[in-house]
Amino acid sequence: MTDLATLKARILATPEARAEYEAQAPEFDLARELIAARDRAGLTQAELAERMHTTQSAIARLESGRTLPSMRTLARFAEATGSRAVVRLERTA
Repeated sequence: MTDLATLKARILATPEARAEYEAQAPEFDLARELIAARDRAGLTQAELAERMHTTQSAIARLESGRTLPSMRTLARFAEATGSRAVVRLERTA
């Protein structure tokens, strides 16, 4: 059986897969930030959903990186977790 790290390395060895993976990096970075904010607040997905007046499955979709939230949703997420949403545009190399 192949472990996850080996499988990931094998898949990312192809230029097409690596390019797609890198293109999705911002979405995954945002997902990690959302999960970290929820963890810092000590909330489950269900508890956060209740605070945001949404469903646990909506929170799961946000945290998966497959759904990009609107600025309004980010603001609600931040408020519900006792956080502050900050948007920053950085110059590319």
